[in-house]
Amino acid sequence: MTQTTNRFFDDFAKLMTDAAGAAQSAKQDAETFFRSQSEKVLRDLDVIQREEFEAVKAMTVKALEENEALKKRIEALEAASGARASNPQSP
Repeated sequence: MTQTTNRFFDDFAKLMTDAAGAAQSAKQDAETFFRSQSEKVLRDLDVIQREEFEAVKAMTVKALEENEALKKRIEALEAASGARASNPQSP
């Protein structure tokens, strides 16, 4: 009877090991499927990638900084031009 009991447990353990392997494989297949489907949906929705967003954001910040610098320069030139216009004796 000991032989039968051990064989039963051995077969049961093998079955559980195989089932765990199959479950792990199914999990990996499901993850791969959902990942590929979500990437496809995002491509179809024309959603930008983070790298593209960060590049455009950096360009916008730079453009705003340049705009502010040019605005200050124009104000300074206008102020200097206005000072000369109001004081015609100045060179």
